[in-house]
Amino acid sequence: MEKIRIQKIIADAGYCSRRKAEEHISQKKVKVNGRPCSLGDKADPRNDLISIDGENLYIERKKELVYLMLHKPRGYITTAKDEMDRKCVTDLVEDIGIRVYPVGRLDKQSEGLLLLTNDGRFANEIMHPSHHVTKTYRVTVRSMLTDETVVQLSEGVEIDGRRTLPCTITVLTNEPDRAVMLMVIREGRNRQIRKMCEAVGLEVARLKRTAIGPVKLGMLQPGEYRELSPEELRALRAALAKSGPSDNGAPKKTKGRRR
Repeated sequence: MEKIRIQKIIADAGYCSRRKAEEHISQKKVKVNGRPCSLGDKADPRNDLISIDGENLYIERKKELVYLMLHKPRGYITTAKDEMDRKCVTDLVEDIGIRVYPVGRLDKQSEGLLLLTNDGRFANEIMHPSHHVTKTYRVTVRSMLTDETVVQLSEGVEIDGRRTLPCTITVLTNEPDRAVMLMVIREGRNRQIRKMCEAVGLEVARLKRTAIGPVKLGMLQPGEYRELSPEELRALRAALAKSGPSDNGAPKKTKGRRR
């Protein structure tokens, strides 16, 4: 980090004004790492210890926020830690040196795009059911698709006692014993794609998430990760701002004053 003038560090920490800090420095009341400093001297607020009249200056450390995309391979579970010592997605990003958590889930046998971050507010916004951030999956099933099945999935099916929201289906391949489709959903319910397919008699052979909102997996290989670009972060936040208000598409009723 670039060094900063000591009076600015003191003022930014809220100890006193910059002018008052300059007075303290002129009066030799300020020390950096135990040595008196002079006007014009600079310091690194992250690594240098600054004291005023023998009192150490408390500098609040800003949390470094990290936003990653990972190509989750099959066989890994989406959790930060597992008591059964199974392979966790966080094992794949240990070398970043910062503790991050998965945003949402992909089941053990599924693969594809997974976001990880240490920004709790961002993670909650992505996962909150009211925000309807789209998720795109490439789904391979072990049978041919009929028009009726595609319509059923598109219009919504009942899983776990509740109907799914309408989704977009694009059939890529349709053969007697194998079909591939893209499914774009606006929910994030537990094992939703697998349960939707099961509800219409389809067996999933392979499931891969290829996009979350405007962010695409691209050519990232299984087990690899990278930071989200500023453009991708802006696009995700824009998608959150445009997202719907509730699970069924109708505004939620709230008590008390609206904010």
